[in-house]
Amino acid sequence: MSNSRLMPSPICLVENVNGSLCVCKDAIEFLSRIKEPVVVVSVVGLYRTGKSYLMNRLAGQQSGFALGNTIESKTKGIWMWCVPHPRKAGHTLVLLDTEGLGDVDKGDSKNDGWIFCLAVLLSSTLVYNSRGTIDNDAVEKLHYVSELAEKIKIRSAEAADEEEEEDSKYVIFFPSFIWVVRDFTLELVIDGKKVTENEYLEFALQLKKGVNKKISDYNLPRQCIRTYFPSRNCFVFPSPASPENMTRLESLQEQDLVSDFLEVTNRFCDHIFHKSLVKTLKGGHKVTGKLLGNLVQIYVDTISSGKVPCLDNAVVTLANLENQAAVQEALKVYQSGMEKVKNKFPVSVDDISSEHQKFSSLATAEFMKRSFKDEKGEYLTKLVENIDICYIELLKENEMASERKCRDLLKNLFSDMNKRLQNGEYSQSGGYELYCRDRDAIVEQYRRQPNKGVSAEAVLNEFLNERGAEANSILYTDTKLTENDRKIQEEKEKNALLEQKCKEEEEKRIESERMRVAENKRQEDQMRQMEEKFKQEMEQQQQEMDRAIESKLKEREELLNKGFKEKADLMYEEINNLKKEKEEKEKSSGGFMEKYVMPVVKVAADVLPSILQYKVLMKGLKKY
Repeated sequence: MSNSRLMPSPICLVENVNGSLCVCKDAIEFLSRIKEPVVVVSVVGLYRTGKSYLMNRLAGQQSGFALGNTIESKTKGIWMWCVPHPRKAGHTLVLLDTEGLGDVDKGDSKNDGWIFCLAVLLSSTLVYNSRGTIDNDAVEKLHYVSELAEKIKIRSAEAADEEEEEDSKYVIFFPSFIWVVRDFTLELVIDGKKVTENEYLEFALQLKKGVNKKISDYNLPRQCIRTYFPSRNCFVFPSPASPENMTRLESLQEQDLVSDFLEVTNRFCDHIFHKSLVKTLKGGHKVTGKLLGNLVQIYVDTISSGKVPCLDNAVVTLANLENQAAVQEALKVYQSGMEKVKNKFPVSVDDISSEHQKFSSLATAEFMKRSFKDEKGEYLTKLVENIDICYIELLKENEMASERKCRDLLKNLFSDMNKRLQNGEYSQSGGYELYCRDRDAIVEQYRRQPNKGVSAEAVLNEFLNERGAEANSILYTDTKLTENDRKIQEEKEKNALLEQKCKEEEEKRIESERMRVAENKRQEDQMRQMEEKFKQEMEQQQQEMDRAIESKLKEREELLNKGFKEKADLMYEEINNLKKEKEEKEKSSGGFMEKYVMPVVKVAADVLPSILQYKVLMKGLKKY
């Protein structure tokens, strides 16, 4: 992130005013300028649990997010701080600090669930902040996790009707989860044995056996955390300072903080910096700042309209927006590259077709870099069509530039001869021979002139045809010639014009052939880039499925070890369904050429004749 886009302090991303959520335009505008991938870390938790301090540390600052030193919750809505990622060059770390859950001042807590839901949807790592211990009360306060399946849908309503959604699918798209326990005073010991922080979390999330309502209520939030967040970590923090210093935590120097607290803080920050992944969409596409801004807008608009956010719908909407922009950006690459060629007009067909091929390839690469989920090749087809429209226009301009240059050249070369004509030098006896000698010398001189462009022979043919009547007049007024001489010379004139016409046709044939070769190379390059893009997207999707299967296998093994055979058997079914879906996707990728590549290639093939025959069209239009 360049210095021009540095954010000196946090700004509000989503406002929460009187229970209504709305997006802050300034924040979206800021995100729109970030073209690099983003790692998004959200922190959620009950109000007054010290969430903001950790976010300031992740930003590498002493202050920024309001800490608050009273019982009033300082953060309303969601606040954002974008900083250059300290470990990943070319990446931006986006920190999202959410308002405290369960704030008594709000009265109506219904949108606490939506704030939590947005944090899950937007982040690549979700940090849940609590105080004291991870006991049953702490887990129950995280009841928002039990509502996620109601507040977030994977498939659109139409697709969901066809196939029931499975909880197992959420693990593919949800962020990694970190439980931070503040002011932890206990020892990490279970059954007399010292345990790690992660083992402590897993112990707290163990399920109880039984089927009564009390046990079901106990197991529900734990089962949801285990189901939705297979990647889980825990950090326990001692109190950072003495009670009298806690109210001025923001202004304390490091030497005033407890050393154990600093040690855990440093481990926590290192974990985030090294383990937190780039935010990705369903399908594996990396999210940039611009995409994140669009995503926030889509989700908040959906929630405000009373609907449930849907991952599929959001991805489709985002893909349409991004693919439209990708077409425009790619077209600019082509146009700016060809502008340099345009400045040199007229140029040869080799020059213009090779540059067209080069910048078409660069434009396609630019499109592929930004586009995603263009499964029918709809947007790539638009790009191909737009490039071809530009190319035909450039061919026309190049031809016209060549025509102007050639006509001006012939006019200058024939200026002396025109004066002789006006002076009557060719109207005397033997004038026809003199006329032919001067004319042929000028034609020879014209042919030797370099860089005349694609219309050299066509303009010469037109010029000689226009002067045919003039030559014929001189031929028949030359008293030196006999009637037989005149017939012989007249036949020569016809043959010369026919020969010139053949040269013009040959010029066109060579031009068409070279353009055809360049177009074929362009199509081959396009197909190669499309296949590479498709393979990359398929790999990303397969990696998503592999992660889901791996997490489910791990969870099933743990359930078996704890004696939950029935739950483990149900999970075995989920794992098999995921494996089946993965296999089906692998099989369906075989039809990629027919479904994805061929339609776009067909567009390029269809437009090729119009490129090669555009001169006929242009000449037809000139008549009117």
